[in-house]
Amino acid sequence: MVQETSDKDMILPAIQQNRPALSWEMKIKKKLKIVPACLGKFRPTVGQCCHQCTPNSLRKKIGPNSFLGFHNLLSVKETHTRYRGWLVRRVCCALFVSGCKVYASPVSNRLERVCQSNSVKEALSAEQKAPEGSDSRGFLSWMLLKMFSSVFGSIQVNLNHLPALHRASQEGTVLVYVYSHQSVMDCALIPLVLFCHSLRVPYTVFPLHITSSFIRSILQKVGVLVPPALTKEDAETDRLHAPVMTSLVHELLQEGQALSVGVAAESGRGGQWLASIRQVIKEGSVPDVSLVPVGISYDCVPKSNTQVGLSSVLHWLCSLLWRRPEGIVRIDLAQPFSLKEMCESGRCRVDEWLPLQDLLLPVILNNRTDSVFGRRRMSWLLPSPHYASELKEPADPERDLSTAVILHLLFSAASCSAVMSTGLVSSLLLYRHHKGVSASALCRDVAWLTEELLFRNKDVGFGGSLKEVVRSSLSLLAPHLTIAAVPSRKDPFIVPRPSLAATLHLSLHAQIVTHSFILEAVGAMLCEVVCSGVSSRVRSDGVDGEQVSGDMKCDVLLCESELTERALQLSHLLPPGFLPPCQSSQSFALDTVDSLVRCGILIIEEIPRDFPICDFLKRDNALSWTTSDDMYHSDSDCDVEEMELRSYKISHPSQCPEMLFFLCRMLAGPLRALCWTTTALDLIHTPLPEAEFMAQIQSYLCDTANTKKQHYESCSQEAAHTAVRSLIDLGVISEQRQRGGVFLGVGPLFQLSENRQKLHRFISQYLYN
Repeated sequence: MVQETSDKDMILPAIQQNRPALSWEMKIKKKLKIVPACLGKFRPTVGQCCHQCTPNSLRKKIGPNSFLGFHNLLSVKETHTRYRGWLVRRVCCALFVSGCKVYASPVSNRLERVCQSNSVKEALSAEQKAPEGSDSRGFLSWMLLKMFSSVFGSIQVNLNHLPALHRASQEGTVLVYVYSHQSVMDCALIPLVLFCHSLRVPYTVFPLHITSSFIRSILQKVGVLVPPALTKEDAETDRLHAPVMTSLVHELLQEGQALSVGVAAESGRGGQWLASIRQVIKEGSVPDVSLVPVGISYDCVPKSNTQVGLSSVLHWLCSLLWRRPEGIVRIDLAQPFSLKEMCESGRCRVDEWLPLQDLLLPVILNNRTDSVFGRRRMSWLLPSPHYASELKEPADPERDLSTAVILHLLFSAASCSAVMSTGLVSSLLLYRHHKGVSASALCRDVAWLTEELLFRNKDVGFGGSLKEVVRSSLSLLAPHLTIAAVPSRKDPFIVPRPSLAATLHLSLHAQIVTHSFILEAVGAMLCEVVCSGVSSRVRSDGVDGEQVSGDMKCDVLLCESELTERALQLSHLLPPGFLPPCQSSQSFALDTVDSLVRCGILIIEEIPRDFPICDFLKRDNALSWTTSDDMYHSDSDCDVEEMELRSYKISHPSQCPEMLFFLCRMLAGPLRALCWTTTALDLIHTPLPEAEFMAQIQSYLCDTANTKKQHYESCSQEAAHTAVRSLIDLGVISEQRQRGGVFLGVGPLFQLSENRQKLHRFISQYLYN
């Protein structure tokens, strides 16, 4: 669904940079005057509720149909205040902050009420007080505006769903904002955005460990929830940790306070707060809350330490004195939806969730051709206090439903996030032009990929002329690129640096593009498409797509049922957040094949038969009728025989190989990390403590990439964690609770090297070399 916009609202403000241009930037500017900017005349409508899980929330009117535009928080002028004049222009920021509404908390005995709970009487010490509301938030917001103006060039807020938030706030609805954790800046940006638009500032869960009691007390005074400085393992084993969280959430929600929670997709950190919110709703203490997914997109993701102390904060504040503002932040607040509706409507089904070993082990070890239908259970997003792996504990529908809510919020936050220019350029340099590209060709591909994203209902967070967009993104990514601008060459040449830090930086920015092309990426990585459609010398010698456009074997027939089967198996290995939990695996597998047809990689091949497929009168079952009370039953479902007869061929256009290789590389990073982790089990002496095991796995991944001098995107901490988690769910790695923590070792079934080799072959069949 798209909305037509005027020229004024169609694109974001043009990117501006107050500094002298470098030599290669001048060459781009002179070279690319003839390249037109083609960013489309329609802006996608993002952030709407799920039509399947929360149809009632979707029906609520979200405001006017016209596009409301954007608001730059850092651009405070006298027009934003009630006053005018020369002096007002000098102090307009302070006047603007003083005019914003502050929802101070009148409650003064929250700590006592939390401590009166039977399960948490001894849980809170003086150092872990529950925060009390205060009018000091206005002063803090002024400081945040000044601080962010030294870090970012612009903070753009999408205004489309703000009327719905204002209406919900006026009706007394409790709002919970959920975002995917990227940086420590996340938890400060959301309260600032809400404060500047006169919405209730939420109590924010701080995601990092704070070692300074002074900083801890300051944050608590301004409404930051600072959990005890416990590790993940200590938090799981501590009997009072979960009751304290539930009791504190219960008190805050009963008071009508808003909350802001960040969730980490790779570890599930933050998911326990959402589980506590759902527990409060289930008990009936609070009738309902509205969840608001928040998409935060950075041109350049700020770095943050895992621990926050007084010295690190002072060092960071001093660095702002000589730091030059750069990059844009885009914030998209999605449409709020009812948590009670999602959980009680029965539309978000978890009855088909199965352990990963039940879904894939019969295929891996027994060479079964048919897969088990179902969704992968990711109960590790809500770890149990007894460290029981999902292979041993019985299925818990309530826990699965809480996990489904977390997965849905992760998917919604990523779906409403805008694609920034650095993410778009990083994706092209990593997946399409990893050996380098000229500036003119890069601009041509930027225009192409931008329209592909808009076509897929994905918004972009940049505007202006095409040459300015490319020049700005290259400037931000310059430390990780090699840009050659020699006098004899009029067109600069850009190559990503072949280093671990550079590749990981580009890969982090490119994740949002992979999320947008997930259907096409899974479809392109199917074994039959890559192995049958590409010349063998491409896979062995690494020849570029431009050199083998004529080597595509377009005469190979690809059966739809087999393509769907492979896509179904591959979908179980995807990291969390890429698939909505309300969509069945079968539906996703069918969509992957259809996406390859839509983007022109596959064409439907008509097989000769006695009568045309569209002639229903000559079919034996043309007049057959079926009745079913199943809401998911469809009379238009094709029978198995028809699916077996439907076949595809790789299309003939010359651009098909480049497009195929571009999509194949998107998911190669996590799959290659999974493949290398399987190989590492032969070299690691187990069992080992979990932290030491993870360190050795990541060290092996880095050593392997350094030896090959490529594939550094498979060495990130997130890739290593996701790979180990998938092997635990498969039963390859076993979790053992011993004195001193959790120990990881090789599972009994995979003690045999033959079984590990079968697993290695199964994963490597999807990898494009």
